[in-house]
Amino acid sequence: MTIIFIAAFAGYLLGSIPSGFILAQLAGYGDIRKIGSGNIGATNILRTGNRYLALAVLLLDGGKGAIAVLLAARFGGYEASLAAGLFSILGHMFPVWLKFRGGKGVATSLGMLLALAPTVGIATCILWLLTALIFRISSLSALIALFSAPALAHFLYSEPNLTGICALIFLLVWFKHRANIRRLLTGEEPKIGKRSS
Repeated sequence: MTIIFIAAFAGYLLGSIPSGFILAQLAGYGDIRKIGSGNIGATNILRTGNRYLALAVLLLDGGKGAIAVLLAARFGGYEASLAAGLFSILGHMFPVWLKFRGGKGVATSLGMLLALAPTVGIATCILWLLTALIFRISSLSALIALFSAPALAHFLYSEPNLTGICALIFLLVWFKHRANIRRLLTGEEPKIGKRSS
């Protein structure tokens, strides 16, 4: 049980590293929370017009979830990897360094799933990509992809703890997308890559 708490704590600390906030500062954009949606994730970074910076943030945020899972699995086993992965997402969403106002957890969730359950992770990423290609709306792509994750986990792995973690991730991501959902319902959600004024 102690190793699970250690894995969760380490996962939270890793996930709470605000990649987008740091890289935006280093690139000269100032506080990314004052641009576009105010989010620190790759989608909002893309609104600066800097695709390479957005890609770097996407990879770093996804990497946080993947590294948390892989390290915990190496030293603590499967249950520790579940805890580390979940708490890396919570760390990204509620980072102590930014007064618990972080990102929406999509990239970190996808990275975590790719490391924890690769088939589910790949299928979820494909769903995100297909939805993005069709509708060009990042939030809608994330909501649909992560909505599918619990069902994918159930049918592909039949492992209750994994299915439960995927369901919890889905609820957390949807909670963080409350404003996006309201804009989707009113047709006001911006397209991917729309630059901020």
